[in-house]
Parts: sequence; C-alpha cells; structure tokens
Amino acid sequence: MPEYKEITTRICTLLQPFVKRGLALTEYSELVGELGLTSLQVMMMIEQIEDDFDISVPLNILPDIRTIRDLARQLEKLLP
Repeated sequence: MPEYKEITTRICTLLQPFVKRGLALTEYSELVGELGLTSLQVMMMIEQIEDDFDISVPLNILPDIRTIRDLARQLEKLLP
C-alpha cells in the first residue's frame, strides 16, 4: 500500500495537465477554488486516478474532497 506522501506526489503529477502554468501544487491546494478545475476536469482527473491507482473512486465521496490532502486521505482508505 502506498504511503500518504507517495499518494500525494502521484496526485500532483496527475493534476499537472489540469493546472495553470507556474501554479505550485501543495497538499492544501483547493481543487476547484484555487486550481479552478471545472466539474468535467474533476471527473477526468478522477478517471486518471482510478487508472493510475487501479481502484474505483465512489462518487459519493467527492463532496468531501476540497484539497489534494482530502483526496489523498480518501485514497488511503480505498487502497488495499
């Protein structure tokens, strides 16, 4: 099972195509508020995360995810 730091690093790598150039990502970066992701981009990112981590992310947890940290913590719970 990957550790939190590895999960966060992988999420940041997957997010790179979605963020504006020069914007630094931290675990506290807000996906919608700060990074400006649209709902379509969030869904595309979730698809990439599912492929990368080989898991299925339940859509009902999405409202609880605001930051990269929130997403990493949820993935920790889902990963075997």
